[in-house]
Amino acid sequence: MKKRFIILDGSSLLYRAFYALPLLEAASGEFTNAIYGFSNMLVKLITEWKPDTLVIAFDKGKKTFRNDLYNEYKGTRKPTPPELLSQIPILHEMAEAWGISLIEMAGYEADDIIGTLANKAVDNGFEAFVVTGDRDALQLVRDDLKVLYTKKGISELTVYDVDTFRQEYGLDPIQLIDMKGLMGDTSDNIPGVPGVGPKTAAKLLAAYGTVEEVLLHIEEISGKKLQENIRENQQLAVLSKKLATICTDVPVEFDGDKFRINVDGNRLTRFYTRYNIKSMLRAIQPFISGKNSTQQSDEMNIPECVVVSSLDKAREVAEECAKAGELCAVACFSGKVPHVRLKGIGLRVSGKRYYIEVGIDNESDIGSLFSDSNADAGAMLDIIRAVLANPKTVKYIHGAKNYYHGDLELSGDIYDMELIGYLLNPVSSKYDVAELAGVYDVPVTPLDKGAPDSEQYSWQAYVLGSVCTEMLDRAREKNLLKLYGELELPLVEVLASMERNGIFVNRKNLQEQAVKVGGIIAKLEADIYEGAGGKFNINSPKQLGEILFEKLGLPVIKKTKTGYSTNAEVLEQLKDEHPMVGLVLQYRLWTKLKSTYLDGINQLIDGETGRVHTTFNQTVTATGRLSSSDPNLQNIPVRTEEGKKIRQLFEPGEGYDYILSADYSQIELRVLANMSEDSNFIRAFNNDEDIHARTAAEVFGISIEDVTPQLRRSAKAVNFGIVYGISDYGLSQDLKISRKEAAGYIESYFEKCRGVKSFIDRTVENAHSQGFVQTAFGRRRDLPAINSSNYVQRMLAERMAMNTPIQGTAADIIKLAMIRAYNMLKKSGMKSRILVQVHDELVLEVTSDELDKVKALLKDTMENVVSLKVPLSIDINLGKNWAEAK
Repeated sequence: MKKRFIILDGSSLLYRAFYALPLLEAASGEFTNAIYGFSNMLVKLITEWKPDTLVIAFDKGKKTFRNDLYNEYKGTRKPTPPELLSQIPILHEMAEAWGISLIEMAGYEADDIIGTLANKAVDNGFEAFVVTGDRDALQLVRDDLKVLYTKKGISELTVYDVDTFRQEYGLDPIQLIDMKGLMGDTSDNIPGVPGVGPKTAAKLLAAYGTVEEVLLHIEEISGKKLQENIRENQQLAVLSKKLATICTDVPVEFDGDKFRINVDGNRLTRFYTRYNIKSMLRAIQPFISGKNSTQQSDEMNIPECVVVSSLDKAREVAEECAKAGELCAVACFSGKVPHVRLKGIGLRVSGKRYYIEVGIDNESDIGSLFSDSNADAGAMLDIIRAVLANPKTVKYIHGAKNYYHGDLELSGDIYDMELIGYLLNPVSSKYDVAELAGVYDVPVTPLDKGAPDSEQYSWQAYVLGSVCTEMLDRAREKNLLKLYGELELPLVEVLASMERNGIFVNRKNLQEQAVKVGGIIAKLEADIYEGAGGKFNINSPKQLGEILFEKLGLPVIKKTKTGYSTNAEVLEQLKDEHPMVGLVLQYRLWTKLKSTYLDGINQLIDGETGRVHTTFNQTVTATGRLSSSDPNLQNIPVRTEEGKKIRQLFEPGEGYDYILSADYSQIELRVLANMSEDSNFIRAFNNDEDIHARTAAEVFGISIEDVTPQLRRSAKAVNFGIVYGISDYGLSQDLKISRKEAAGYIESYFEKCRGVKSFIDRTVENAHSQGFVQTAFGRRRDLPAINSSNYVQRMLAERMAMNTPIQGTAADIIKLAMIRAYNMLKKSGMKSRILVQVHDELVLEVTSDELDKVKALLKDTMENVVSLKVPLSIDINLGKNWAEAK
């Protein structure tokens, strides 16, 4: 049985895959849909066809020898979409990881490489298969050389041999070039003979065989017009045939050994991990473990982990850290805030791997880690503290906040690679060590899930040491280290303190509210059932849709694949159509509040502190804003009665008298004024005017005294809309006006606020040229879709370009204010402390005797933390609970 050689038309297949699948993005923002489709096809091909050798051929550049023959060759093709163009280098990476040769050659097309190598393979005794989505390759078909044509997308293949071709075309495969010579090819802009189509070309070739023979028998051809066309375009026919002919003598050699698939298991795993193509991680397992794999479990030559459980050995490692001057550490903690304890710490020092164990007192869930001969846990902890507190040692760590929770001091140069990973790529979903390794192409062999702590954490520390240099270099190139050192790293201590502080919850009131809200929900249910004429599942969109749109006959706003849409936007539009719609909206709000806060918070109250200790997430949002979880204290409705009932539950704890709220006034609009230098905005803020009334006066051409509440509301919607990338559709929905009227508002707004318009245009223009935007403090957001040929993707990226500098700069200012306020409170020795941050608001618990000092301190730090062209202003309120303070 002959060996099989398969050659892939990489250019054609990548193109097919791109258009067969919706756009997909890696965490880094790079597009990957074509790579995903190509990978699936490759796995299917190798699995089903079992090639002995395989090559990918690819076009290199646009100009080939055919352009020298005919300058307009392929001249009508549209430019390659940037989303596809950006995936070509990734295909090269993929081929290397698979151990597959990818061949391209200047001056030739992929077809020419394919034709040359396929013929040479046959001459060397192989059976050759060409995989392509381009019918031009069918001219190559001969004995032992078949074409696998991707008929639909990239999943279905039609096998063309000589007989198959003859049955479909009524010609021999080689005659395809003569056919193209006569009829041309619009996709490649091959001219052919005017007036000659596929049927006429096939008829002429059936009679005369080749273009040349057709030209010799022009006088015999029936049809005066056809004769005339061929006679006048003889040279064009010959040229077209040359353009359509695949060159089979490209200077490239067939090498059976070199063209074997040589899978690099580690590299392949890293590749699909880096680009977040998770389904392929499962699909490649047979190839990684198979005979073609060259995976080496010790590719990084990771040394054995030395487990340190004695004081003497721990001191020895500490001395080694001090002597080396740097270390990489990943610590293992147990327990939840505020009861976090250090179990042990993985270290990479001088190319060695250690794990220092720490005994844990009063942690029955973990169990004893030591025998009687092991060192005292307290003394071991002191050694680790000394290592981390050594100011002369550079430390590369991961997850600095837990170090503070574990009562560990960090001194000297500290590089939290989790935070740096976030600054480098703020749109990623996670920044754990394995993810960073994948992104930065560091070879790793993932550990078994059941590996002991010593192996897991020392392994992570070792891998961290392999990515930190490249990550810091990239952060330095993008000027992110100043932002890291002056803002993100100092903020860690502040957030850790806030999480440990927690916020007191009145459990008695919580339980009473849960009962009351349960009654409200039950009443709403009954009213909804009465309006519907019977019981149904209110939480089922399908059943609710049937009630609203079929039984009650409400107008259908939007449909989904499964039926009627009943999302919040739809129900808001229908609210005035029937009383039941408002009841459903109320029902949804109360059930969400009850499950999230009343029931959810009850389970999160710490038994010892009586407080909930939310987690503040520093690496979640792309704009730099903080978020919170377990519970999410930033998502409680602010101005509704329902939200107030939830906020009433949060009170000052024992020893404190008030909850105090310090809230920036219109900070994003002040940032917009500063960055745009718009004269109307700057004048309004410097004169302490109502910014929305001032905007309304300018836009509608009236005095500020004549601005009505409705006009102010319209101006306010546009002002805040600008911050979030307004569209006429979005504004029309907010103001319940026509899209045309909304567009008129925006146009008038930009006419009067020329500074804002100029700033937005300049920002978007820079984003198009640079591919990213920045805040005033250097926080960066890459926008890979900013030059997309896809209108929706491009517009979304442009909106991000508009709002990220404003929102991100505001977020940075608030973070700086938090750091400053925290340090001032700490320095002054005051008992009052920060508990929560909600976007523009800081929430503190304070004592009566410190109240005036805290107010003055917050006003000074928050309003003067940065110098803008307009003043920053805060509103301070206080009460016996959070609702009163708001």
